[in-house]
Amino acid sequence: MDKYSFLNAAHTAYFADLYEQYQRNPDAIEPSWRAFFQGFDFGNESFGNDGDTIEAPLSIEVSNEIPEHVQKEFQVVKLIDGYRNRGHLFTKTNPVRDRRKYSPTLDIENFGLSDADLDTEFNAGETLGIGKQTLRNIINHLDRIYCDSIGVEYMYIRNPLEIQWIQDKLNINDNQPQFSADEKKHILRKLNEAVSFESFLHTKYVGQKRFSLEGNESLIPALDTLIENAAHHGVKEFVMGMAHRGRLSTLTNIFGKSAKDIFSEFDGKDYEQKVFDGDVKYHLGWTSKRVTNNGKDINLNIAPNPSHLETVGAVVEGIVRAKQDDKYPDNPSQVLPIIVHGDAAISGQGLVYELVQMAQLDGYKTNGTIHIVVNNQIGFTTNYLDGRSSTYCTDVGKVTLSPVLHINADDVEAVVHAMKFALHFRMKFKRDVFIDLLGYRKYGHNEGDEPRFTQPKLYKAISKHKNPRDIYAETLLAEGVIDKDHVAKLEKEYKDKLEENLEDSRKIDKTVITPFMEDEWVDYQTVVEDKMMQPIDTTFSKDGLAKITKVISNLPEDKKFIRKIERLVQSRQTMFDDNKLDWAMAEHLAYGTLLEEGYDVRFSGQDVERGTFSHRHAVVKVEDSEEEIMLLNQISDTQGNFYIYNSLLSEYGVVGFDYGYAMASPKTLVIWEAQFGDFSNGAQIMLDQYISAAEDKWKLQNGLVMLLPHGYEGQGAEHSSGRMERYLQLCAKDNMFVMDCTTPANMYHLLRKQMKAEFRKPLIVFTPKSLLRHPLVVSTVDEFANGSFQMLIDDDTAKVAKIKTLVMVSGKFYYDLLEEREQLKRDDVALIRIEQLFPLPEKQIKEIIAKYKNASDIVWAQEEPRNMGAYSHMLMHLDEAKTFRVASRRPYGAPAAGSSVRSKKRHQEVIDFVFDKSKNNQR
Repeated sequence: MDKYSFLNAAHTAYFADLYEQYQRNPDAIEPSWRAFFQGFDFGNESFGNDGDTIEAPLSIEVSNEIPEHVQKEFQVVKLIDGYRNRGHLFTKTNPVRDRRKYSPTLDIENFGLSDADLDTEFNAGETLGIGKQTLRNIINHLDRIYCDSIGVEYMYIRNPLEIQWIQDKLNINDNQPQFSADEKKHILRKLNEAVSFESFLHTKYVGQKRFSLEGNESLIPALDTLIENAAHHGVKEFVMGMAHRGRLSTLTNIFGKSAKDIFSEFDGKDYEQKVFDGDVKYHLGWTSKRVTNNGKDINLNIAPNPSHLETVGAVVEGIVRAKQDDKYPDNPSQVLPIIVHGDAAISGQGLVYELVQMAQLDGYKTNGTIHIVVNNQIGFTTNYLDGRSSTYCTDVGKVTLSPVLHINADDVEAVVHAMKFALHFRMKFKRDVFIDLLGYRKYGHNEGDEPRFTQPKLYKAISKHKNPRDIYAETLLAEGVIDKDHVAKLEKEYKDKLEENLEDSRKIDKTVITPFMEDEWVDYQTVVEDKMMQPIDTTFSKDGLAKITKVISNLPEDKKFIRKIERLVQSRQTMFDDNKLDWAMAEHLAYGTLLEEGYDVRFSGQDVERGTFSHRHAVVKVEDSEEEIMLLNQISDTQGNFYIYNSLLSEYGVVGFDYGYAMASPKTLVIWEAQFGDFSNGAQIMLDQYISAAEDKWKLQNGLVMLLPHGYEGQGAEHSSGRMERYLQLCAKDNMFVMDCTTPANMYHLLRKQMKAEFRKPLIVFTPKSLLRHPLVVSTVDEFANGSFQMLIDDDTAKVAKIKTLVMVSGKFYYDLLEEREQLKRDDVALIRIEQLFPLPEKQIKEIIAKYKNASDIVWAQEEPRNMGAYSHMLMHLDEAKTFRVASRRPYGAPAAGSSVRSKKRHQEVIDFVFDKSKNNQR
């Protein structure tokens, strides 16, 4: 080997700093180093920091022999780098089994050093902040920092300031916890609460599922420390998402939920409220206020979660962002998001990657999230080796170059120490940090499962393993911090309180569920279907509309814009003056009027700023600089905020985020738009678990609006359909609105109605594509100013007595049928538009049927295949629909044909059958 190959080690800040000192004052450095530098001709090269890495010279001319000691210095520098980069692979972080073996190891022989060097002093110790030290002391120092109960991954970070900050933190007390006797007793008390709570449930509710925290109980003192210290750092609100494991202990011992309520839920009592079906106890949310030990007030929220692991993470981030935008715009870090993951879930669920990619985006960032993995080393029954290809379950965190700490969950002081480190990093750099809490799962996936079936060896070790409280108590006893009766007293006091709560709970007949974030929803009422059908005043004066139109029709004169954009923006005023407002104007004026009335508007999705079909242009770019102009934020000095963001190419994560935002901010019109309607398929879990069911399960109202472009225009299977039937199948009683509008005025009033109501329901709108610029799809200014939302639109051109065929239709298909009727000159056909598909306006439909009493032929017409669209929904909700003649495409597996010729043919067949029942395409 080339004897100068050790110079690769010059890629270190240590060598660069030393060389810089030599350049400033050669006499100030050690003679051997001075001779070393004098022996080289570096030419024009330098050891400088380019903002990312330290570069070494490309060529070196050797004029002197390099002293052996100098060579050894570089070997020690390489050893230090080895610990920093790979020390986490050799930690004592697994409490119940041996770690996997990695090579090469950190043995000094692998760095060109030997035992003979152990007592030699090396200047390289300066890089660790310990000065010139023997190799033995340097290694001891490195072992304590990098290879004890905490493993730290950070050297991939590209910001030198962050790396230096981390290294400085790690060097303090060799990265070892330093707690006072009182602090240690407090940690023990919280650890006892975690252990005692689970053992109490285990004896009182034998065999019941509780998804215990046993094996990772140190999470409780860690969270307690996090809250206390976060408040000290100025955090005002704490929003947490976690799945079921350990949730009950967290609710009781961290969030202050009464154990009495949890026992009541274990007893399976009915709920005090009839319009509410509830959920299992380990899915429920909670909100509370806590006063910290230092007298700081902090608001605590743990979001309700479904069984779909990781789903709640997206919702939490949206809740946090809403709170930050509303209450803390000048210091968003005052709201802290915490997401607790499982090891199998964080590595297996793609949503985590979506959330990680959202972490630094303008529309979704929350100034850093603390991610905690409750690492059981197993997923249900699947071994970790079968659960991921990555070394660690947390490797997804490296996507955003976040530091990762791996900690032995049995070492509770190390866990608390690491949590404080993570908090400090988040508050300083406003970035994500990951904590991998490596423990075990004492029982099976649930307490009725037998884990030895699949992991006999592991569970043999677990059965003999002491819980972390007893391990810590022995340590404190040996240190003289506690006496031998201390733990027994703690346990008795805590379990006595639990016994009292248990007795109290059994005196109560029904379970009371406290709504999540009740303060935010104090002005809103829970309503049933009858209230949803009542009209809401959505009028807005013509003068007010004229004022808003003027603002959104005029770009700044001192900036240069693409000519086509200028004409498009100016055309808004022309439309208003000509009394012909299109779909884009319906949106702009709906947003503008709501903003003027003090509401905020948040709009996100793929390419929503311009609009996929180039109709919206809510954000206009200056041609030369790409400066963004948002005219909707220039309406008045007292208006609400208009936020609009092009999202990353994500549906699941973004819909979850915006749902969470709407959950925390009922006074904001929150909209997610799919690029095409079918794109919402990627967010199906959010639809199933939150949007359609949250009010029933968790008493949660939510006003999220989903705009799903829908309509058959020959764009193939996917981009034709928004899968309307799936939403309609989810509809029940009073859980959401589903709309398929046909006029700009109706769209305008619908969006305003969403905010003017005294309640909130999710709103699904199947929006058009071809109708955005259709010459017939216009509304008058008066219809905007003085109209209201119409659930059903009658045929105002029909002469009732002449009508023989009554056609009911929704959406864009109406205009296709209207065009055909005019071509055929059929005045015996009436076209009735069902604008609101759920709740279905049954009464109005029946009144229409009665009105056209001469119509012997009643048709339900849809452009979708018969097994899709709204037909099955009509059958379910309207008895009369069973007698309707159905005009639709045949049943198909795909929504539409890929061939434009075939698509047009099928479309025309449906139209033909509407007007001539002899042309039945269903045969």
